[in-house]
Amino acid sequence: MKIIFMGPPGSGKGTYASRLGAKLGIPHISTGDLFREHVKNGTAIGKKVDAIMKSGKLVPDSIVLEVVRERISRPDCAKGYILDGFPRTIEQAKALDKVDKINAAVNIIIPDEWVITRMTSRRTCRGCGKIYNTMFLKPKKEGVCDVCGGELYVRADENEEVIKERLQVYKELSKPLIGFYKEKGALREFRTPSIDVPPEEAIGMISKMVRK
Repeated sequence: MKIIFMGPPGSGKGTYASRLGAKLGIPHISTGDLFREHVKNGTAIGKKVDAIMKSGKLVPDSIVLEVVRERISRPDCAKGYILDGFPRTIEQAKALDKVDKINAAVNIIIPDEWVITRMTSRRTCRGCGKIYNTMFLKPKKEGVCDVCGGELYVRADENEEVIKERLQVYKELSKPLIGFYKEKGALREFRTPSIDVPPEEAIGMISKMVRK
């Protein structure tokens, strides 16, 4: 089963993708994590990506596709995988389609106001990067990461004004993507039932959708 997750920032796609991957026994692949892995390991790609990101530019599609292609060719992807954060554009989707065929493209639909509330409630660990939420995923001790004891902080891009801009950009980029996968019969639309829907409840519903 080869699945991609689409959805605006704050929609929960990363949480859902990782848990569904564990449920189905296939790897959850985040392009952000892949880039960090290459940078940490000092690979040739990692050096390119690091320089590009530090300059504030977007990583070119050619490099993103190269990183993804290498990852999905590994043995643990033999039975499938879940892509989170890729493809983001119609060009990336078409390029991926030439490499591998996607069985299900899960599009998470959630009201903007819920996204804003969720994202302004986020807290990120400075040490390990683990994400918490003051509404429904609180750390055991306020302001302290359960995993590494690092300080939790609010990211600069998680204020209401920036979030609204990110939502608008996402909507513009996602329209052709949604149409692309709908035409291929792979689109699955998950309408978030509530702002604080338990992840396992959402995963149960999504799991049934992708198996159709």
